[in-house]
Amino acid sequence: MLLEKVLHRISVLNSQGELSLEVSKIVFDSRKAIDSAMYVAMKGVVADGHQFINAAIEKGANVIVCEDIPSDKKENVTYIQVKDTAVALGHLASNFYGNPSEKLNLIGVTGTNGKTSVTTLLFDVFTQLGHKCALISTVENRIGEKIIQSTHTTPDVITLNELLSEAVYEDCEYAFMEVSSHGIHQHRTEGLHFKIAGFTNISHDHLDYHKTFLEYLNVKKSYFDNLPDTAVAITNIDDKNGMVMLQNTKAKKKTYALKTIADYHGKILESDFNGMLLNFNGKEFWTSLTGRFNVYNLLLVFGIAVELGIEEGEILRAVSLLKRVKGRFETLKSRTGIFFVVDYAHTPDALENVLNTINDIRTKNERLICVFGCGGDRDHSKRPEMGDIASKNATLAIITSDNPRTEDPLAIIKEIEAGVQPQNYSKYLSVPDRKEAIKMSIKFAEGGDIVLVAGKGHEDYQEINGVKHHFDDKETIQELLTIMGK
Repeated sequence: MLLEKVLHRISVLNSQGELSLEVSKIVFDSRKAIDSAMYVAMKGVVADGHQFINAAIEKGANVIVCEDIPSDKKENVTYIQVKDTAVALGHLASNFYGNPSEKLNLIGVTGTNGKTSVTTLLFDVFTQLGHKCALISTVENRIGEKIIQSTHTTPDVITLNELLSEAVYEDCEYAFMEVSSHGIHQHRTEGLHFKIAGFTNISHDHLDYHKTFLEYLNVKKSYFDNLPDTAVAITNIDDKNGMVMLQNTKAKKKTYALKTIADYHGKILESDFNGMLLNFNGKEFWTSLTGRFNVYNLLLVFGIAVELGIEEGEILRAVSLLKRVKGRFETLKSRTGIFFVVDYAHTPDALENVLNTINDIRTKNERLICVFGCGGDRDHSKRPEMGDIASKNATLAIITSDNPRTEDPLAIIKEIEAGVQPQNYSKYLSVPDRKEAIKMSIKFAEGGDIVLVAGKGHEDYQEINGVKHHFDDKETIQELLTIMGK
């Protein structure tokens, strides 16, 4: 693409060199530069991309976008100076790929919990209704039936535009995308044109990255602040920070709730492990999904679909045919009648939601055993909180490892144990090896008991000291049940 087209709507402070060039590729990693590439030098947390300008030129880059033009300029290289390269990158990538987000109905979903469920459910509903869709999520990226493995909740902005460009090429009408706080903060959504933005909820998470809850809240809010007046913003007003998201947005404001009057209102009429009978805006329907948190997810799906012009009855018919999202309240029953729930819950709020859901359904004659841990190199403040929640809401909590990463699993467990209240000391035990912890839960469980294995959900690995080892909770449960004859 011609450089002048790539620079469309970019605020250029200074340019030095030839502008009538062809750009073959945009990169922000100097190692990925090729002949005629544009290298965007970004000031990151770990390194400053300006230090690698010459390395990118050696690889063939002949256009450099930077915040500071280097003193040792090279011949036959064009330098473009901008105020903020991280912000400019989104717009450059969008231009390079033909502004694909403007040619699709792009829907973004943000919040602490529920992003994957909502985007996946939207993809499934709209696919069922006969529309070709794209999905950008933690679990996987999809373009129609094609599956592309994902590595981040929100991919980098070049990959994003590449995916959206492919979606346009494949005639997709809709793209449903998870929008993470990291992605917003690192400007990975910059230059994207969102038709609808949905907010699920907000609770403690990623405080290893954002440092304070207020900073985390403001990052989420900034996503809504930057929406145009042509967009729609839908928020959960049962969440105490739900309306904060809409305070400064120019978008059309819509709300959903179970407890308060809202544009999209839901009611739980019946609930058990097989599913729920619900009422949305006066219309009854059945879903195989379980749990109050899933009612909120479905209500947001319903609201977004209505705002996209789909008839309410049509949406609810499609919703009633939905299957559970992988690793989100997935259930299996053993030969001896033990009921297992595998869920991704890895925040205090999510763990409490799942435990409350199970406690609302169970008769209290059976025991609830909860196996969980906390990831290493992540927010420390949530560990004692989760220890308190699990020991308080389960008959027995078995504290184990999640993804310890570079931390000592025993140190993580100690921090979780610190949150257990004295009256609940007899209700927990610690088993650092996750497989052994699951085995212990099966040993303790009898027919009718419920075992919740939380924290990893869809993940099929455990990360220990930078190495990913194959580990799948559901697979492990099934394997142990066979060995133990249960």
